[in-house]
Amino acid sequence: MKPPVFEYVSPASLDDAIAALSAPDAGDVKVLAGGQSFVPLLSLRLAQPSLVVDINRIDELATITEEGGVLTIGSLVRQRQAEHSDVVKKACPLMAEAIPFIGHTAIRNRGTIGGSIAHADPAAELPTVAACLDAELVARGPGGERTIPAAEFFTGFFTTALAEDEILTAVRVRAAGPATGAAYEEVARRHGDFAMVGVGAQVRLDGDVVAEARIALSGVDIAPVRASKAEAALTGRTVDDSVLEEAAQAAVAALSPSSDLHGSAAYRKHVAGVLIRKTVATAAARARENR
Repeated sequence: MKPPVFEYVSPASLDDAIAALSAPDAGDVKVLAGGQSFVPLLSLRLAQPSLVVDINRIDELATITEEGGVLTIGSLVRQRQAEHSDVVKKACPLMAEAIPFIGHTAIRNRGTIGGSIAHADPAAELPTVAACLDAELVARGPGGERTIPAAEFFTGFFTTALAEDEILTAVRVRAAGPATGAAYEEVARRHGDFAMVGVGAQVRLDGDVVAEARIALSGVDIAPVRASKAEAALTGRTVDDSVLEEAAQAAVAALSPSSDLHGSAAYRKHVAGVLIRKTVATAAARARENR
């Protein structure tokens, strides 16, 4: 199918982009970044905007910095760039682990970090990473800049706390320190497909004891799910098979996934338990290596 008719602008500054979004006569406005999700929606006419604001010329949104223990990734940073960034691998190993699961190389060459998070597909990897790490999502609009915690950002199926006249400009996460390890795993019908279930885990050790555990899941609800009961079951304990099983069971008991053509609710819960045990064990092993 062909996209619907729409007006198109390509501003060179963030202020100009926000002005285009907030113009009184703008109508239904959509932001174009990498276009790996938005363009197919246009072609299927599932999106029919009156105006498309292409932000690809706004260079200030395409930077990666780490300062004062905080990693800041501009929303226009390509997924492939982040995947191969030494700064990202060191400061946010969970993101570096998750990005290779996104589609295929050609998709990651154009897809952006901010675009995936703003699209808020509940089966996607980067929203899960953001939820797992308590990321801060930075938004700019006519009223200025605000920071939205990841726990408040994802409000439902393909829905976020972004206002219609706001642009997601950056993602901030606390940089991983010593004795920290991360792992990401997912199960999909084929490589490159969206995951039926995905799990991201990050573990920080104090000696052999878990000082902090972070676990989030994709594909099991209308938004990324934080496995807080599993995190509590791990904290203050040494990771072994019995502790892993207890954490997995605690997480699975709190899940209420839907059934669809790709898998039943019972299957998704089973897979979630398997992946939690695997990712936490891997993250803990890597944390021991990083002491």
